[in-house]
Amino acid sequence: MHCNIYRSSKKDEMYVYIATDKKTHEVVEGVDLLEVLPEAMRQAFGRATFVMNLELTQERKLARANTLHVLDSLQTRGFFIQMPPEGLINPNAVEPEGLRGA
Repeated sequence: MHCNIYRSSKKDEMYVYIATDKKTHEVVEGVDLLEVLPEAMRQAFGRATFVMNLELTQERKLARANTLHVLDSLQTRGFFIQMPPEGLINPNAVEPEGLRGA
């Protein structure tokens, strides 16, 4: 399974994996990234910045996500959200100036 990985503009260490076409690495069926995600997730995610494309197999290890869960989500929903590790987000932190209203 091939996927593109995007970083959130609103939450550090939050990423979305989107299923893609193997040859072109384009989002499956030409669907826009934000259209794949439910509205509430789009709002929470903010702007998506491309990080990399990746070929996932059951044998491939991921640093902070279970590969089988990612593959299942990509096949059933077309996307997988990787949340920041617990304790990483400081709810009292001030957002950087460039990200306000993103």
